Amino acid sequence: MAKKSEHQDRAKIFLSFAALKGFEEALREKERIIVEKKTISEEMRLTISYRLSSLQKRDMVKVVYFNNGEYLEIQGLTSKIDPINQELTVVKTKINFNDIYDLRVIEKSDKI
Repeated sequence: MAKKSEHQDRAKIFLSFAALKGFEEALREKERIIVEKKTISEEMRLTISYRLSSLQKRDMVKVVYFNNGEYLEIQGLTSKIDPINQELTVVKTKINFNDIYDLRVIEKSDKI
């Protein structure tokens, strides 16, 4: 019977953690600063457009983009460039062309 009591005590300890599920996420959301989307110059828009047109799958890129009220930065290999849907996928992150604030090609793939 002592064993059962010991297991019950352990279960009680971990129950308190289950009650806090999502608490950290809620705190992070509260701390997040919402910003408005910046307007980029026509020159920068053309530069981004040119860089997008010369991108190839597996190019290493660094992208600053607007997402859900904040600017994020991602660096990784391009896995898809979809001009029809106007989306760039870096690893598994889909980014709408219109949300790109800055795009830098760090390394071109060997593919010709």
